[in-house]
Amino acid sequence: MSSTAADPATLQAAWRDGGLALREGRAAEALALFTRITEGGQPNAAVWIGVAMAHKALGDRPAERKALEAALALEPRNARALLMMADSYAADGAAKSASSYYNAVVRLADMGQVEPALQAEAARARAMHAHYGQVYEDHLRGELAGHGIDRPEARRARKAVDLLLGKTQLYLQQPMYFYYPELPNIEWADRADFPWMDKVEAATDDIRDELLKVLEEETAFRPYVEAVDGRPTFDNLGLLGNPAWSAFYLWKDGDVVAENAARCPKTMQALADVPLCRIPGRTPSVLFSLLRPGAHIPPHHGFMNSRYICHLPLIVPSDCAMRVGSETRPWTVGEACIFDDSIEHEAWNRNPEHLRVVMIFDIWRPELSPAERDLISATLQAVDSYGDAPPTGD
Repeated sequence: MSSTAADPATLQAAWRDGGLALREGRAAEALALFTRITEGGQPNAAVWIGVAMAHKALGDRPAERKALEAALALEPRNARALLMMADSYAADGAAKSASSYYNAVVRLADMGQVEPALQAEAARARAMHAHYGQVYEDHLRGELAGHGIDRPEARRARKAVDLLLGKTQLYLQQPMYFYYPELPNIEWADRADFPWMDKVEAATDDIRDELLKVLEEETAFRPYVEAVDGRPTFDNLGLLGNPAWSAFYLWKDGDVVAENAARCPKTMQALADVPLCRIPGRTPSVLFSLLRPGAHIPPHHGFMNSRYICHLPLIVPSDCAMRVGSETRPWTVGEACIFDDSIEHEAWNRNPEHLRVVMIFDIWRPELSPAERDLISATLQAVDSYGDAPPTGD
């Protein structure tokens, strides 16, 4: 390194003259001037970007990318260098690398870390990233078509691909109170795995007839969320005492509600062979669940993950649906659905005039052995017995 080359004034002149040469289309001259700086001083990211621009103008993409790598080594979040790197790979047809660099620019823009002068370029990066995302998706789905990805039994594989592509979000079991480890994280269970549900569905008309008679009595339904004696109340969902979501129980807290069950004998008979989740003092719950016009049950999680919740739709107007995790489904009268309510879920009746009513009941997760079911029940009964016994002693 010569003393002349290292002189600050000389380096500054080289930067100024190199920039002018680049703007005037004298790329080779610009490169020679910028090279004085890289060899004779401590170049910053801007200088390396200048070197990259000169190499680009000269058609030397490998040298362009080497200069950009040097710039990004100094400033990993330099949006201009990232964008130039993306464009360079795109020009070479390297879709995977180009997409990754465009995505880096998009992420910086989303964090507000792209300078105003580059906003238009950031928008271009977003469009390019979306383009490559579609190209990638088409590639994956095309490759997998020959492997049966569209077969009904490939449901889990399709969801894995959707997660890989960012087309859906991962939702995990997060029960409010009791988590039983190592149960599969399934949002909507496969109806075909529950053949005993055939009997319940076959009784839909009888069950609905009994429901309609209950509905004739205006006060039969009570708000689903009610205060509990001896417990503080935190109404995070705004549903406490709200009749917009109401219930008529046939079983509640593990016991038959005799008066209500007597009014619905055919419903009780239809449930006779159902593997209800039985935990004395807690479950099963069997109820007609009513959503009034315009009602919305906000996103929430259920009590535990060791059960499934079953819905038998009985009255379903238009504009009603339920989301469990990443998938939203409408209800269809007479077609049961089964889901894990420990995964975030919500429901709504956006119909302006009509009620939505489903029958709800809870069943054991089929993966649980009889011994495990007994232990879960015993655990929660032990929880419930705490503090109930009177003190002993003198």
